[in-house]
Amino acid sequence: MTGSITNREKFLNQISSQLGRQPITGKVERPVWRFQPQKEVLKNASQDELLTILKDQCLNIHTSLYITDKNNLSAVLKNEIEAYGGSVLAGKDNRFKEWGLDFLLNSEIEFEEWDYTQGRENILRAERAGIGLVVSELTLAESGTIVLYADKDKGRMVSFLPENLIALIPKSSLVPRMTQAAEQMRSEHLKGNQVSSCVQFITGPSNSADIELNLVVGVHGPVRATYIVINDL
Repeated sequence: MTGSITNREKFLNQISSQLGRQPITGKVERPVWRFQPQKEVLKNASQDELLTILKDQCLNIHTSLYITDKNNLSAVLKNEIEAYGGSVLAGKDNRFKEWGLDFLLNSEIEFEEWDYTQGRENILRAERAGIGLVVSELTLAESGTIVLYADKDKGRMVSFLPENLIALIPKSSLVPRMTQAAEQMRSEHLKGNQVSSCVQFITGPSNSADIELNLVVGVHGPVRATYIVINDL
């Protein structure tokens, strides 16, 4: 089913009239602002400095943080999975094999991958899973936010329905804040690369303080979260 637009010109002309100007018929140029303070925050921070900022921020967002390398990643991840308990659900990601995480398939851990061909069964798997395992594509050091790109092999429910969340964070994915994350996504788009139509920004376990300003953790998502930073530089 396709939609149609009616009375567009009449509507826009009416707005222009109320604004006291002629309708704009050409391309709108993006303004260049003289001051752009959003780009100055942590502008020259190194990856090590960003990691320190992320580590401090994790204390504020009730998130555990571990730092490791590829050689020890499997041991750190296995310990966290055993500490949380329950089955693990993850999207299909070639990086798991690259990082030596074959134990997920070859151990006693109950492990399942998102399978878009299974339809609603994926949601049921996510509801049953004790742990959602994801990989952060970009990581905002300032706020402690991971960025996920959803697609057919990486369903949104992986990070939303399980009780616990474990995020693998390549150190190379660290950026200062939302400004740089948006710039990188736009850069990929301008290069002609596909950018997910659903981008998730997740900051630690879910929480809400909109009822009498009392913080409640785990209202609409994972109750606990762990970040594992992988030194890939």
